[in-house]
Amino acid sequence: MTDLDRAKALALAVPAALLAGAYGSQYFGHLFPCEMCWWQRYAHFAALVAAILAYALRSFPDRGRSFVWLAALAILVSGGIGFYHAGVEMKVFTGFTACSADAHGTADEIFRQVMDAPIVRCNDVQWSLFGISMAGWNFLVSTASALLILWLSLKKPRTRAA
Repeated sequence: MTDLDRAKALALAVPAALLAGAYGSQYFGHLFPCEMCWWQRYAHFAALVAAILAYALRSFPDRGRSFVWLAALAILVSGGIGFYHAGVEMKVFTGFTACSADAHGTADEIFRQVMDAPIVRCNDVQWSLFGISMAGWNFLVSTASALLILWLSLKKPRTRAA
């Protein structure tokens, strides 16, 4: 197995595993996604499509490599969104008004903001492991995986000694 094959396998496995975890937590763990959670998922769906195309174009190694890079970029984008989302959860960044609980104004205005807001807030941590939220784990796993995929795909093929 070449390094490019390993990169393709990771480009397919990482978003598939992270999406499986996200949907598993939604349907089995009853943790419903907020708006930024969906954004992270969309990037992983794009990565899956690129990784599948990389496999479909195995007869054209250079084109396949390009799709591996696109998959890595999409995974990295999801990690970046996860970083921002985790920052919103930790109150480091201000979230979007549509998905953050930051009520202000008169009692009537606060009531209207609460009633018009989505049910799941982006700045609420629904689940964490070792103090790291799902968005934080997505940042860590996605960023590390994307960098590994890029490194593997950029490595020069080894030549065999005669």
